[in-house]
Amino acid sequence: MRIHDRPIQERIEALLSLSREHADTFCSPSAWLARERYLAAHPTRIVVMKCMDGRIHIPHATRTPLGIITPFRNLGGIFHLGWPYLGEMLTDTVYEATRGGHGVLMIITYHFSRGEKRRGCAGFDCDAEAALSHAREIRAQAEQLFGHDHRHVYPLVCGFETDGDALIVHGDGDARLDMSELGLADASDLERRVTALCPDMPSDIRRDLLPLLEGNLQHVDSLRGVARELDIEHREWVICVGRGFDFLHLPNTALIVGPYSPDLSQPVGTAATIIDANMKSSRIPDDGFLLLASTPYQEVGVDRARAVMKSHFLTEFATQVIHREHPKLAKRMLRRTAVVHWPSRRLELLSDA
Repeated sequence: MRIHDRPIQERIEALLSLSREHADTFCSPSAWLARERYLAAHPTRIVVMKCMDGRIHIPHATRTPLGIITPFRNLGGIFHLGWPYLGEMLTDTVYEATRGGHGVLMIITYHFSRGEKRRGCAGFDCDAEAALSHAREIRAQAEQLFGHDHRHVYPLVCGFETDGDALIVHGDGDARLDMSELGLADASDLERRVTALCPDMPSDIRRDLLPLLEGNLQHVDSLRGVARELDIEHREWVICVGRGFDFLHLPNTALIVGPYSPDLSQPVGTAATIIDANMKSSRIPDDGFLLLASTPYQEVGVDRARAVMKSHFLTEFATQVIHREHPKLAKRMLRRTAVVHWPSRRLELLSDA
């Protein structure tokens, strides 16, 4: 029996077990050494703007050590850099990198499926061109914030083809580099191709982009001819609100609402609508769904206390929205409130109801 078909309490325990396994892996000596060694060779800070869809697992698809890529996840991959909290987080990331003498690679993703349109991004009604257009809007906003010369922050639009896990790197106009069209023998030619595609990319940022593309080339090649289960229909049974959900990379399991938009009620309501439809169509059992709120913290004391307060607020806020917009569905809601110790990625449950 797959996780989607199990009773709700079993599903919740399986999810929490996954978070513990993720933290154990992240904290292992080998993983720590891999991160330190990687950052010593490739110090460019990498930020990825992406959809909440669990299939969009960039570290896995690029064979990059966990903890190198900083993810920003939201329903549909929909962002606006004018959102106060999002803008502050991005600029803080850029300031930290530049003070250390490093550039920032900002990868702005959209996703689609070549095999079946319905496997595309629900946030854009599976319209890949609309998703690409939005990614380019975010790129233009990044240029307004950090400069059109791209010397310090390079905003790069990348597609992610979910059937084959292939990256599509976009340059100006219609120019692009589709990793699914290349073979392992093309690895030595990637630098020339990237230079031609993005001639204004600083050499240090290009140097640190190449390992991601080489890793994706190897990953895509390893999947050729392999039969993969490609989930078409929504089967999500978790609504996540906040941050710290790096362990959640199971397809069609969770709808992640990042705390970035000034109006969180809209994405929370949309997520609840999807869960309700999943139950009504029997894609998931109707014995319950999980609302999980989480906030990361770096240090004990005030920082953790702030995270605890924020997580409790997110739980109550989302609960009110769901009760107001889906009162029948709300009766099937189980809640978990947590904080995440970010240096270890350890999820700490605070309360449940």
